[in-house]
Amino acid sequence: MKRLSLILSATLFCAFMAKDAMALDFKSVGATPVIMYDAPSEKGRRVYVAPRGMPVEVVLTYGEWSKVRDAAGTLSWMQSKALTPKRMLVVSAANARIFNGADENSPVVFSADKNVLLEMLESPNNGWVKVRHRDGQTGFAKVGDVWGD
Repeated sequence: MKRLSLILSATLFCAFMAKDAMALDFKSVGATPVIMYDAPSEKGRRVYVAPRGMPVEVVLTYGEWSKVRDAAGTLSWMQSKALTPKRMLVVSAANARIFNGADENSPVVFSADKNVLLEMLESPNNGWVKVRHRDGQTGFAKVGDVWGD
């Protein structure tokens, strides 16, 4: 009986750790563009320059460096201090309609072309996410039309 209890405890612990390991950690590039590298060092090869506000998924943190994935799925390294917790989203659809409410029958407030950055105002809920365009317009986007949530 004691052995079964130990096995169950170990199984629950592993399941808990796996859940945490799979949690997505999205952040954004801060106020200035940042150089992306192929290794966690300024001696690494420069891959590209990420624009300010670009959302990234933090895959791994190693010292002062973070390995991140961008909307295209590209993995690269950047200095962790260049990240901000402010949540930005990038439009992944050819043209995303942003609605007044979280409903397709709601009036369209504006539309956003592919690669436009939107600020995430509220966490996704039932397939919708509340966003704000840099010009101040707010509304709800379908989760499938944006990346970074």
